[in-house]
Amino acid sequence: MLEHLESLRLIDHHCHGVLGRDLDHAEFGELLTEAESAGPPGVSMFDTQVGFALRRWCPPVLGLDAHAEPDAYLARRAELGAAEVNRRFLDAAGLRALCVDTGYTPQSILGPPDLGRLAGAEAHEIVRLESVAERVAADGVDAARFADEVRTRVQEHDAVGAKSIAAYRAGLELPGERPSPAEVTAAAGRLMRAAEPERAGEPMRAGAPRVCDEVLHRFLVWCAVDAGLPVQFHVGYGDADADLRRGDPLLLIELLRAMDPVPAMLLHNYPFHRHAGYLAQVLPNVYVDAGLATHNLGHRAPVLIAELLELAPFGKVLYSSDAFGLAELYHLGALLFRRGLAGFLAGGVDDGAWTAADAERVAGLIASGNARRVYGI
Repeated sequence: MLEHLESLRLIDHHCHGVLGRDLDHAEFGELLTEAESAGPPGVSMFDTQVGFALRRWCPPVLGLDAHAEPDAYLARRAELGAAEVNRRFLDAAGLRALCVDTGYTPQSILGPPDLGRLAGAEAHEIVRLESVAERVAADGVDAARFADEVRTRVQEHDAVGAKSIAAYRAGLELPGERPSPAEVTAAAGRLMRAAEPERAGEPMRAGAPRVCDEVLHRFLVWCAVDAGLPVQFHVGYGDADADLRRGDPLLLIELLRAMDPVPAMLLHNYPFHRHAGYLAQVLPNVYVDAGLATHNLGHRAPVLIAELLELAPFGKVLYSSDAFGLAELYHLGALLFRRGLAGFLAGGVDDGAWTAADAERVAGLIASGNARRVYGI
């Protein structure tokens, strides 16, 4: 089963760019964690599940033995240079296509064309909705014209899907009703006022302009729905500024129902992956993945994948890495996903739960078939 999965090229339906420059030890460690820093003195991100997974699986791609010591690994990485390291790991991921969220660029990172070239794969854009709205606000568009301008810009993006980060800003308990034009205009006015320093050439206040209003988050989702774009939602595990208490996908159920039949793609989901699997079973337009958590759980990734697949229909589960910054995360995400899914499917064959032919068909659906169908790629 593992050999079969290794022969299949994956569609990574949610990922980000990687840094195109060399990194020092501290920068590398910071990119191995969702925390704001790599931790206090004496704490190493190599002493984590993702750190040990990296030492097990990544050194051979750079010509080192598995379990290379961190200093030796980082020295070899520096010797090869960022361009060669990125090429090797993106190629090793074995991708057919990438769907790249272009809305998060705290540093200069490689975009979809470069990622596609390095991976030898098609590269498509996922438009981040909040980024579109914040740019409209920063451009000084009048609040009365805000809604039409945002709709136009969303539709003008040559994107295969859209992404909402409402979980970070307002939480996922979003009503299913469309906000009224008056509500959107009022919320846009508040956002515009936050953007005034930037338009005046003054230093920006921290985080401004920043969509944090549940009215605008709902409006943006409906913009994507009206454009016919599958909508990705960040769910659960993420950066340190996410409020995990408000990131349970069960909170989103009213909006998910209202969006039908436009696909809703629940991303990451840990530790709510069983909740997400339930929603994928009971709501016809809901799809799920285990991206980000797969490589962060390392050796425990097979448990996560098996739990996600307890209720989620196999035709509604997709692969994603949510890789950002480090090309290693593309490779780790793909490798750990293949191994975890292979173990799950092979165990079912051994137990007589399904046939080997069924297992191979399901592997093809999850590896790329479901993503091709949903995104039309």
